[in-house]
Amino acid sequence: MTYPLIVLPFVMLTIVVTFATRTRPRFRERLRSSALTALVLVALTLVFDNLMIAADLFSYPQEHLSGLKLGLAPIEDFAYPVCAAFLLPAVFTLLSPHTSSKDAA
Repeated sequence: MTYPLIVLPFVMLTIVVTFATRTRPRFRERLRSSALTALVLVALTLVFDNLMIAADLFSYPQEHLSGLKLGLAPIEDFAYPVCAAFLLPAVFTLLSPHTSSKDAA
């Protein structure tokens, strides 16, 4: 099994759960915050994955990768922080009590 196929269910779950919160209050603000968080996590992943791979702490079998890389880090590694940045707030939102705009007033 290739790493892109392993990542695919996480990405799909993230998309479905994130968009399940679109009717909840502050959806756009949550997406903006998630995007900013994802940007920071991707930058950290870029730095630290490249350092760890360069230090030979771990490696990936090339036949299981898509071939796309940022530095030494395979692009597949960046899916997990992006998914976390969107999925965790979405799950928290879905598990939080739903208040309508009438209740908030």
